[in-house]
Amino acid sequence: MTATNEFRVCPDTGFRVHLPAEALMKVNAVAAVVFLLIGGIFGLLVALTRWPAVHLLPADLFYMALTAHGTDILLVWVIFFEVAVLYFASSVLLNCRLATPKLAWLAFALMMIGALFANYVIVIGQASVMFTSYVPMRAHPLFYLGLILFAVGALIACGVFFGTLVIAKRERTYEGSIPLVTFGAMVAAIIAVFTIASGAVILIPTLLWSVGIVSYIDPLLYKVIWWGMGHSSQQINVSAQIAIWYAIAAILFGAKPLSEKVSRGAFLLYILFLQIASAHHLLVEPGLSSEYKIWNTSYAMYLAVLASMIHGLTVPGAIEAAQRKKGYNKGLFEWLRKAPWGNPVFSGMFLSLVLFGFLGGITGVTMGVEQINLIIHNTIYVVGHFHGTVAVGTTLAFMAVSYFVVPFLWQKELVMPGLAKWQPYLFGIGMGFVAVFQMGAGTLGVPRRHWDMSFADAVLKFDFSAAAYLMMALAGIFSVIGSIGALAYILIMVGTILFGEPKRAAAKAPAPAQPSAAESVRHGSAGTLEVPGTFVLALVFLTTFVLYYYVNWKYLSELWLMK
Repeated sequence: MTATNEFRVCPDTGFRVHLPAEALMKVNAVAAVVFLLIGGIFGLLVALTRWPAVHLLPADLFYMALTAHGTDILLVWVIFFEVAVLYFASSVLLNCRLATPKLAWLAFALMMIGALFANYVIVIGQASVMFTSYVPMRAHPLFYLGLILFAVGALIACGVFFGTLVIAKRERTYEGSIPLVTFGAMVAAIIAVFTIASGAVILIPTLLWSVGIVSYIDPLLYKVIWWGMGHSSQQINVSAQIAIWYAIAAILFGAKPLSEKVSRGAFLLYILFLQIASAHHLLVEPGLSSEYKIWNTSYAMYLAVLASMIHGLTVPGAIEAAQRKKGYNKGLFEWLRKAPWGNPVFSGMFLSLVLFGFLGGITGVTMGVEQINLIIHNTIYVVGHFHGTVAVGTTLAFMAVSYFVVPFLWQKELVMPGLAKWQPYLFGIGMGFVAVFQMGAGTLGVPRRHWDMSFADAVLKFDFSAAAYLMMALAGIFSVIGSIGALAYILIMVGTILFGEPKRAAAKAPAPAQPSAAESVRHGSAGTLEVPGTFVLALVFLTTFVLYYYVNWKYLSELWLMK
């Protein structure tokens, strides 16, 4: 058993915090924010180059920045933050000590060294292979070694998480099943193990190939295995962000899922079917059978889509049920109008939920259809989809929970609260429109990997329509707005950590009007399905989905005109 003096009790939330776990949550969260800044700067450089009127960088620097942006945002920032979430969801929510803190520090060290190695060789121009790093493009061996070290560190962190679950069960620090939020984090960790294994299977021989020990790697084999890592790493994000949605709903509103069993079942569907959908990145590959493509991107993928739709219904439904229980019963949407929209924890979470569903979810299912995929796969539409998932989905959810976690961990008051109220809207709306306009430009054929859509230096010229240029210009403008929102978030987080006022002792504060955060995240269901506002919102979503799906099939049919 651990000594009592290794714990503290948060006076605001009631959470009992293991001090070694708190230190590890802090360093992983800080590392995440630092790499968000680095990756965000490179992302802005990419956006300003894709903006035709600005076209900032030459080709070599563009691909360097594009590689750094993909690596730091799609892998480093989110996984560092997710490790902090895993430690919180296990040690804090289960009221127990963290398993093997020394191993957790080793995990952090490996992840940091790996991230620095990869960034170093990218910046010196020795690894401009983009996020996918497809062979036969060859990067410096230190790039692959860095990714492998980072993956090994993340795998150790997952092991620490699972070990903490075992300790909590053995020492009986909680009653019944683990909380739903911890369950969602567990699903993210399980997917992470599959993801890291896929990365190891292909990155280790690629490292050997880069130093000349292995003579050849089949490009199709590389793509199939690599997307087991590349796509599945985003499914870690999906599971983690949805766990965060449930956590915020519970902490702010005392909300319970409409049916905890159904929500847990939906998480389990992610384990079984989300990884299969990685095949939608391979639909233009001639070496894979149609049966493989159709099965993985239709019948199997729809079960993962069902899981996301369940979460998309039950999270706002839980909030509506909690709000109506407090008396906000007028009409369909008083519960939503009276929600704390000035609180960045709520506004960031709800924007993440809505934008992820409409921009990331609908487009992901649509582009996952083999026939439609053929007309948009190698266009900037795919980049827009990524911004609809990773940016306004995952990143915005992580930003939202930071406004709760950072003051909680550092026991400091949030700095610049006025700016904090607006930050989720700046980032969410900015990056949301980036996604919309990039997908619009992709529908018009703008490529996703070429640094100059005007093809000014090409022997064979091609002119896109004026609408395509307009959409890329608007994407550039909103990239700047979204970057301002990201910078505001970083300033608020760093300012709070360094200069925030220490929180006053809460002994003199009045008792909370609702159960403490520590109690709210425990298991249980809302006990009602009377959430008419949420069902109306769900119908709006489904109608949008059907119309968008029809429009894309219509675009496809126009390519098949027979004379």
